[in-house]
Amino acid sequence: MKKDIDNRADIISLVDTFYQNVALNKQIGPIFTDIAKVDWSHHLPKMYDFWESILFGKAIYKGNPMLSHFALNERTPLQHEQFETWKNLFFHNVDDLFEGPNAELIKQKAQSIADLMHFKINSPQSKIKIV
Repeated sequence: MKKDIDNRADIISLVDTFYQNVALNKQIGPIFTDIAKVDWSHHLPKMYDFWESILFGKAIYKGNPMLSHFALNERTPLQHEQFETWKNLFFHNVDDLFEGPNAELIKQKAQSIADLMHFKINSPQSKIKIV
């Protein structure tokens, strides 16, 4: 039986595994590696903080994911297909590693965040220019 997501070490395991799979994914991997040119040594600790804040309510994440995704959308359109791929990878990684109430909750949170981000990025009134 798999364990639930209980602490930061579990978040780190999930995030590391997830982004390894993202980097290898043919559809969204190039967005991270070729377009955004993500510095994983900088990005991963931010994602640990982000998901620990989201799942456990710890106010440790500093940043604005919407602004960075708006800027990325200026360089390459982030459409429904990319968000669906991201969500599917995330859900599969959670299910491969964990089970329990927190595992279900993090998937719900990821769904909500991705859907809201997709809506804001792609709604006509949100077409703001990032300079």
